[in-house]
Amino acid sequence: MAKGKKYKTALEKIERGKRYSVKEAVELLKSTAFETFPASVECAIRLNLDPRKADQNLRGALVLPHGTGKTKRVLVFAKGDKAKEAEAAGADHVGDEELAEKISGGWTDFDTVVATPDMMSHVGKLGRILGPKGLMPNPKTGTVTMDIQKAVEEIKAGKVEYRTDKVGNIHVTLGKIDFEADKLLENLRAFYDLMIKSRPATVKGVFVQNLSIATTMGPGIKIDPASVISK
Repeated sequence: MAKGKKYKTALEKIERGKRYSVKEAVELLKSTAFETFPASVECAIRLNLDPRKADQNLRGALVLPHGTGKTKRVLVFAKGDKAKEAEAAGADHVGDEELAEKISGGWTDFDTVVATPDMMSHVGKLGRILGPKGLMPNPKTGTVTMDIQKAVEEIKAGKVEYRTDKVGNIHVTLGKIDFEADKLLENLRAFYDLMIKSRPATVKGVFVQNLSIATTMGPGIKIDPASVISK
């Protein structure tokens, strides 16, 4: 894909092959960002994993210390008291079978789906719609739960989900380019710390093979993993 002049100008300021300290990388990211909107800051980490092995197919969620800069629209499948709990917690859409029928008709005006376990028989039928969009609730990410209040509040506070792809990469959003540098650093360190703690016992050798950050449309900046470790 062809890159524009602004992208090429930003790329020229990044030393090819260099692994910057995490502070240098964030400063460079902010100084080279060229988007005319508050671009998202993305983090990509390449781990020494074989996703074909069940214990190495990492999947979960994390509430970033400073959120992502975006308020997600949360849809909750629940009934009775749990539906009231969802509404009180700030869910944008709450319902049961009728809501499932609406989604079956093509409506997807939401960013995250949460469900109580008893509603999964209805939600499961929406797999062909929710699955490809990464919206299917899952116990591993805390989106199939009876603690609806906690689930909704965490998502609204900036919870991000992560999952290993077929070659061992994990991508997450760390915030917006207009975040203060310290906030981006804290979000990055929280994510990195979780990855290190999630290392499967069966993995041998160097675990973190590559780590980089980039804005929505900008070039990636490689980071020295050793510089990210929280003091």
